[in-house]
Amino acid sequence: MDVLAIILILTGLFFLIVAAIGVVRLPDVFTRSHAVSITDSLGAFLMLMGIAVHEGFNLNIFKILAVLILLYLQNPVIAHATIRAALRAGLKPWEREST
Repeated sequence: MDVLAIILILTGLFFLIVAAIGVVRLPDVFTRSHAVSITDSLGAFLMLMGIAVHEGFNLNIFKILAVLILLYLQNPVIAHATIRAALRAGLKPWEREST
């Protein structure tokens, strides 16, 4: 079980690092939000599943599953609200400059 937990946690960590790199490297709030909302969901899911596997079947697994459910309900809403607020504030999506 511990090997599976380590694999899940490391895979989740990889996706969270990719999300962090996307925030730093991408040009505007729209592309950043897209990169973070997708990779953050998968990374957090895998990390929490790894923690659940490591904990085994006890009361803590129900708490972890509650966090997973809340994460999957709130993450798309937060990404949508962020993009909508950026559009309402007048931000324009990034466009490649023609050379």
